[in-house]
Parts: sequence; C-alpha cells; structure tokens
Amino acid sequence: MWKICSTCAVEHEESATICRICADDRQWVPAEGQLWSTLDELAASGHRVEVREIEPDLFGLTVEPEFGIGQQSHLVRTPAGNLLWDVQGYVDEEAARRVLALGEVVAIAPSHPHHFGLQVEWSKALGGVPVLVAESDMEWIARPDPVIRPWSGRLDLLPGVTLRQVGGHFPGSGAVHWSAGAGGKGVLFSADTIHTNPDRKSVTFMRSYPNRIPLSAAVVDRIAKTIGEFEFDRLYDNFGHAIDTDADAIVRRSADRYIGWVSGEFDHLT
Repeated sequence: MWKICSTCAVEHEESATICRICADDRQWVPAEGQLWSTLDELAASGHRVEVREIEPDLFGLTVEPEFGIGQQSHLVRTPAGNLLWDVQGYVDEEAARRVLALGEVVAIAPSHPHHFGLQVEWSKALGGVPVLVAESDMEWIARPDPVIRPWSGRLDLLPGVTLRQVGGHFPGSGAVHWSAGAGGKGVLFSADTIHTNPDRKSVTFMRSYPNRIPLSAAVVDRIAKTIGEFEFDRLYDNFGHAIDTDADAIVRRSADRYIGWVSGEFDHLT
C-alpha cells in the first residue's frame, strides 16, 4: 500500500509518517502538520488530469482541482516515442488513455524530488515505462520500485531530446532540451532549475522558492554555463510560464544580474 503527501503530491510507502521532501528547507509542512491523501480519495473528490496542446508535439498536463504543488507536466512527442516530464500527483485510467493516445511513452523523468509525483503509479498506468531519476537525488525516493533507474550527467534520451543534469535547486536538478521545439529553434524545459519571472523577460535561480533561499553566484554561473551547451529560443518552467523568444540570451543576462546582486557588485545601487 502507499499514500500521497497532500502538500507536494509525492507518493510514499504506507509506513511513512512524514514527507522528508516537505520537511526539507526547500519546501514546507503545513501548520496543522503532515497531511496525506490517497488516489481513491482524490478520485472521489472529482480530481482529473487535463491535457492540452501547447505547441505542435508538445502537451501540458495539469490536475484539476489543483493538488499538491500545482505544477504543469509536459509531454514531448517525437517520431521515436514520447517523454513525460515532471509527472503529476494524480493519475487514473482516463488520464493514461489520453496520454497513450498521443503515442508510446518511452520514459518518465522528474526534474527534481518536488516533482516525483506519482512517478511509479504513472509508470504502471503506462505499461511499466522506466522512471529516470538523477543518481544524486535517489535518496529522496519515498516509494521504491524497479521501474526507477538512476542516471547522471547527460542523457540523449530520444533523437533531439536531451536530459541534462544541471544542479542548483537540488544536486540532481535537471532540464530537458528539445531541438525540434519552437518551430525548430529549440525549447528548454527548465522546471525549478531556472524559473521564469512575472515580467516574462527574465528568469531566476533559487535553492528554495517558497522559503526565499538563494543560490550562490558560483552555482548560478555553473547553471548558466551548463545550459549554454544548448541552443533554444523558448523556455518553459514547471507552472505553465514561458519565455517565448530569445530565451537562451535571457538566461545568461538574468544569471549575470543575479550574480551581480548576490556577490555585492551592485551594492552601490542600494
């Protein structure tokens, strides 16, 4: 048996008493304490997975009503198979049917532990596809299963689809580059590794977003240089926000601005 943390929507073994992912300083536990749910309870309360097309061969998945962190998952479709990136914390037969109708899913990959979601349950619903978890983040798995497979560094998962370990938010935090996206100009799926800002023309980098814990200048520079391996015009984060064009240059400029502020270079402006 297993259960779901109501705060982050990550699946846990039945014996769990606390969600370590939420108890960590990058997340939070509700004031009333640890809360749990189950798939049966969520189904009874009317939860469902919505699937919508974002651009050709790219689909966004959300849970309605919102549950857990409320992220948007992405399904990238290619002629060689599909990637499900940052799975949701809810799944049912209808959701699996709609996803499989878009083509075979060859792998599930979470960007970091906050988005493990129901990765094992999604895998089983889609026929036992592998779940790719960064080796340095394996300690956070709360529902072990043979479908989970470690990876590190860089993985050319499908033609034109590359999984890249970037670090920062978590040691294993990753991003996905999709070369065919944005009309062939390239798309980066950055999740929380690189997060879009409300101005839609800059991004930021944090150890913890809810608790406002920054990363160091050195780590942000490393993230930007690693992402610089790829060419991309568009960026999608994990909440349906996008930098529509010139995203690769925006990431570098935003990193330089961030580094200037946290290093004290811009102290004369305060």
